[in-house]
Amino acid sequence: MKKIDKLVIKTFLGPFVLTTAVVVFIFLLRFLMIYFDEFVGKDLGYLTFAQLFGYFSLITVPVSLPLSTLLASLMSFGNLGEHTELTAMKSAGIPLGRIVMPTLVLTVLISMFSFWFNNTVTPWANLKGYSMLWDVRTTKVALNIDEGIFYRELPGYSIKVKKKFQDNETLKDIIIYDHSQRNGNRNVTVADSGKMYAIYDNNYLVFELFNGHNYSENRQSGSLNDTPMFRNSFKKNRLVFSLSSFGMKRTNENQFKYHEYMKNISELNVQVDSIGKEVTKQAKVQLTSLKSIHTYQFKKLPPKFEVDSLSGDSTEVIIAKGPWVDEKIKAYDEKEDKRASEVWSMAKSNISSLKSQAKSSAIILGSKQRNMYSADLELWHKFSYAVACLAMFVIGASLGSIIKKGGFGLPVLIAISFFIFYYVMMQLTDKNAKEGFIPVLVAVWIPDFVLLCIGAVLLKRATQDQGVFDNAHLLRFWDWLKSLFPRNKKIMDVTN
Repeated sequence: MKKIDKLVIKTFLGPFVLTTAVVVFIFLLRFLMIYFDEFVGKDLGYLTFAQLFGYFSLITVPVSLPLSTLLASLMSFGNLGEHTELTAMKSAGIPLGRIVMPTLVLTVLISMFSFWFNNTVTPWANLKGYSMLWDVRTTKVALNIDEGIFYRELPGYSIKVKKKFQDNETLKDIIIYDHSQRNGNRNVTVADSGKMYAIYDNNYLVFELFNGHNYSENRQSGSLNDTPMFRNSFKKNRLVFSLSSFGMKRTNENQFKYHEYMKNISELNVQVDSIGKEVTKQAKVQLTSLKSIHTYQFKKLPPKFEVDSLSGDSTEVIIAKGPWVDEKIKAYDEKEDKRASEVWSMAKSNISSLKSQAKSSAIILGSKQRNMYSADLELWHKFSYAVACLAMFVIGASLGSIIKKGGFGLPVLIAISFFIFYYVMMQLTDKNAKEGFIPVLVAVWIPDFVLLCIGAVLLKRATQDQGVFDNAHLLRFWDWLKSLFPRNKKIMDVTN
């Protein structure tokens, strides 16, 4: 490796590592903003948050690599141009392609790493991260009893406190309804005051009640009017509640493996193939069931279906190359031919049933097809993210050598603009592909193809030492516009 290669790689590696960390951190902040309400007041602990953020950091790496590659190439080649190092290399007869070559090889390795990471690590991180996120979202908020409001988060109990003192332990005027037997408000405890605290590592909640009464009804089976009621008075009573329902419970991860985000390429291939076969089989079943709900016999003739016969109990009406129901039958008067009216009503009922079943069949098949398209999109995105790194590098290296401006100012603005453009294109094409409007392969590769075309144009201009925009062409266009309106010539002719 020559010194020039070491210089260029060293200039590229530092910004790449830094920008990757910054971009991953930005995506983590976005994740935190989306699910912030799910974390508040649940007392999850630092270890849970560390695991959750670790998993989602791994999930954002494939999306972050194209942006960080663009930023790093812009900054590195912009710095080389700003400090005239790029100009010195070109003056020594070294072409731009030779200067870019070591970082291009490094970017190819980054693309290969992106593909491996997206196929191996990302499905595992998705499974771990989203299963833990589901457990966090279903975890109850930490125990917090407010004044004057019934608290019903303890399973089987409703608790109301009139006054709660600043120590969060001393309570005044307490009412506790026991609904653990699910037999209504038949067990009520009332106390003048009390204390509330947790024991055994916050696994149990204790209420120490003072100067109160317990009211309970014991309705016997078959007795509706005579219901014995018991009243017990106490100076001090102690109630213990389990807090096991407030802890985060881990769900079996196998319940989340059905989603395409949790699968690698081989598993996605199996899913796409199986759904495709299922859609074909289901379509045949639905077509057979549609034909079985009416008495019409169809024979397919181009360009439309043709009705062969319409059978009745006593007569047979032949309709050739016409609509489903003969217009003559529609024109019959009910007084003249009562049988024709019955046939017409039966035909309308059959057509209504046919339309309803066809609509439900289309909904079922459409749902299955959308699942197939989503799995196919996820499969091809494992390749497209890797190619996006190469496309972003070509754009960044070309623009950096043209604008010759490093740092975090202009390069960041340009990189974010290109990434937003790429992300919007990807979202639009993915949405149309999931609905079946465009093929999946076309939808996946349109954003990368557009970026590669932009990169090719910029690379050509960079190798020819031209600017981003050709001023000569703009001036010639402006002169052509002025020639369309020879205003000065007319004024001179009038004055002469």
